[in-house]
Amino acid sequence: WDNQCDFFLSCLGYAVGLGNVWRFPYLCYEHGGVTFLIAYLVMLLISGLPLFFLELALGQYAGKGPLKLFGRIAPAFKGLGYGMLMISFLVVIYYNMIIAWTIYYTFAGFASELPWTYCGNTTLTSRDCFQRDQELACFNGSRDDTFWDKKCTSVSEVCLNFNMTQADERDDTNRLMCFNGTDNIVLNRVYPRVSPSEDYYKRTMLGLEPDTSWENMGGLKWELVLCLAAAWTIVCLCLIKGVQSSGKVVYFTALFPYLVLVILLIRGVTLDGAYDGIIFYVYPTQEKMANLLKIDVWAAAATQIFYSLGPSFGGLITLASYNKFTNNCHRDAILIAFANCGTSIFAGFVIFSIIGFMAKQADLPVGEVIKGGTGLAFIAYPEAVTQMPVPQLWSFLFFGMLITLGLDSQFTMTETVTTAIMDQYPNLRAHKGKVVIVASIIGFILGLTMCTRGGIFMFELINWYSASWGLLICAITEILIVMYAYGYKNFLENMEEMGLKIPTIMKYYWLSMWMVITPVVLFFVLIMTFIQYSPAWSPSYTQEKYYFPIGIQFLGWLMALVAGALIIMGVFWQYYNRKRNGKATDFKSMISPSEKWGSALVTNAVKKPTGVDNQTYVKDEFSYNKYSVDTAY
Repeated sequence: WDNQCDFFLSCLGYAVGLGNVWRFPYLCYEHGGVTFLIAYLVMLLISGLPLFFLELALGQYAGKGPLKLFGRIAPAFKGLGYGMLMISFLVVIYYNMIIAWTIYYTFAGFASELPWTYCGNTTLTSRDCFQRDQELACFNGSRDDTFWDKKCTSVSEVCLNFNMTQADERDDTNRLMCFNGTDNIVLNRVYPRVSPSEDYYKRTMLGLEPDTSWENMGGLKWELVLCLAAAWTIVCLCLIKGVQSSGKVVYFTALFPYLVLVILLIRGVTLDGAYDGIIFYVYPTQEKMANLLKIDVWAAAATQIFYSLGPSFGGLITLASYNKFTNNCHRDAILIAFANCGTSIFAGFVIFSIIGFMAKQADLPVGEVIKGGTGLAFIAYPEAVTQMPVPQLWSFLFFGMLITLGLDSQFTMTETVTTAIMDQYPNLRAHKGKVVIVASIIGFILGLTMCTRGGIFMFELINWYSASWGLLICAITEILIVMYAYGYKNFLENMEEMGLKIPTIMKYYWLSMWMVITPVVLFFVLIMTFIQYSPAWSPSYTQEKYYFPIGIQFLGWLMALVAGALIIMGVFWQYYNRKRNGKATDFKSMISPSEKWGSALVTNAVKKPTGVDNQTYVKDEFSYNKYSVDTAY
């Protein structure tokens, strides 16, 4: 890093990503608002923050990426680095698809009228699409009409289509109702209304069709292919020079989103119905508090903390490995973690004020207005943009913000993958540009499955499984290795070597979390997610959830468990390798630091009281043996 600000903003940019404005709000919405908020804050304190600081300190001390670091601190667990890398790799593939969608919307927003403002009259528009102004125009034209099937339609025809008859009475707003044989039913209960923004997202942008399924994924959508190519090109160009170039880009990408969010919040809270949405978000009812007894809320909160802060992906270790040895990573960890979670909560206010408005427009309760799942950000935010003066400008700013939010997280995860490749094959360091280009091309090719008409299914499958159990397994293994195999006393000594002065009360907090609370809680969440497993699903052409077939769910399980499998395979491989090379293979030797372990400072070999040589290696340019240190400059 050129200076500390580069590192701080890169970490902030990595932590504050699409997870805050895309993933956090939809999980919050799915789990009842305030219920999820409470679970999220608790998980921040007992799992997110301890892991975040642990990884920053580890990376900064060793000056290595996860592959080298874990192979040296505990040789048996070299596979943990590969497990983290695998998760980063899977997420990198689908994360860039969100950026591709965002680029698609950015260009679509240059039209003279935003294409998701009103229900269109093309074959791509659902007959259930409903927009309040269009309905009002129909009602003003004839009090017996409503807006349905892309045009003004008589209420009697709508009722007949859903096997009902027109009622003789009218509702409070003087609209006609349908009669189902026993009761009069208001029109918004006769069929599930779809907002123009949700309709545009599912049918125009994703290209879902009535018969789209895993068996019939449809052809490639060339617009999405071009957008994905553009997303990978941006990532490739920004990373080609390494950390120096991404460190400068991040001054803009980390700070610009805050400006846009503040503007959207000001507009959001002034919309009709915003209050109802915010109450849904922050007001605890007895029914909602009862949901805290469900493990899926806690599992979702734990996974979201990982998505938010980014521990166990290997990215934090990679970023911190470029730090100055004496950087105050304790202060950085606390500031970044709270800034990040504050951003999530702030983005929640923005999105729930908009959902409140949408509920008012559709005349539905806040909890029922959207069925979009992961697409929430591509439904609620565009809806808000249409309510602003000069909507094209706001559309450009909002989607520009989403691109910048996604990119700095994508930079770090891609950097983690390329750094690991170059750590493993040091001769490639001279060809960093080529490594980045090849990695980007592979990422693009693997992402093509998500550019088909049923691409959302593949996207949801990876989103559902790639970073759930695997992340928890990596986090538990990592914390146990550092605290118990390496030893918490050694770890505290390492921090002192880096000049970190931690107040006594914070020391007690960190140690109680690292030694007991964090691993126990994460282990409990892991076990309970297996017990209360629910199959993956995706939004479909209709308003119904599409649950994936059993064979596809099995593919997801393989994805979820690959990190754990790599850790176990790593143990056997290291045992075989050490035996072949005549090294000790007893339990103690396998989990004790190797002779290559040490700090990132080049010092003379100093014997530590623990029996660990503090002989160190800067970027592998030293070859070590018992008697001499050959400097390979």
